[in-house]
Amino acid sequence: MGQHSAEPDRGDRDERRRRLTRRTLLAGGAAGAIGVGGFAARDTLARWWWRYSGTETPREEGEVDHPGAEWIPASSANYRRASRPRDYAIDRVVIHMPEATYPITLRVFQDPGHGAAAHYVLRSDDGHVAQLARELDVAYHAGNRAFNERSVGIEHEGWADDPSYLTDVMYESSARLVAGICDRYGIPIDREHIVGHNEVPEVIRTCPGPHWDWDRYLELVRGAVG
Repeated sequence: MGQHSAEPDRGDRDERRRRLTRRTLLAGGAAGAIGVGGFAARDTLARWWWRYSGTETPREEGEVDHPGAEWIPASSANYRRASRPRDYAIDRVVIHMPEATYPITLRVFQDPGHGAAAHYVLRSDDGHVAQLARELDVAYHAGNRAFNERSVGIEHEGWADDPSYLTDVMYESSARLVAGICDRYGIPIDREHIVGHNEVPEVIRTCPGPHWDWDRYLELVRGAVG
């Protein structure tokens, strides 16, 4: 009887050890997860300090960042409230073409189900500028979170394969807009910092397309500074 009773005891001890080992691993994994989450939470809180410190940048309904722009707000579901450049440095401008007309582009960006919007939309025939989100805020335009946080997105009415939409007046209006953005945030006027949507990492796009004249455009932006 003694010999037989010893086996269950040893088995029980082995089972208890296995359970303790599993609990230790689980606890370690949970601690690791809590640690990673803690770092992420601290990073988020560090970027959101302005929300709780009473130092949020004042906002006025209808206020725009570019002189002459028309305020046509995007759905709040298509951008994230922020306080750039205090929480996220702005060092890029992303050039887009929406594959749509100006009024359709505005309508889409006002749709909360769309999930995306640019800061600005330009009209082809007269270069008119609509502002849909403040430059303070993170607009969902690039398809890449890091680029959204660091950039201003500009849509230009038209289709990437149709050069007829690339009017002189739209190029010139866009150049003045980008010159102001670069001046406000100290962004160099070059192809590293003024990019097409097709150049955003991990994004498959063609816009602004093969007809976009980058040499002419950067020359116009440089000429518009000051």
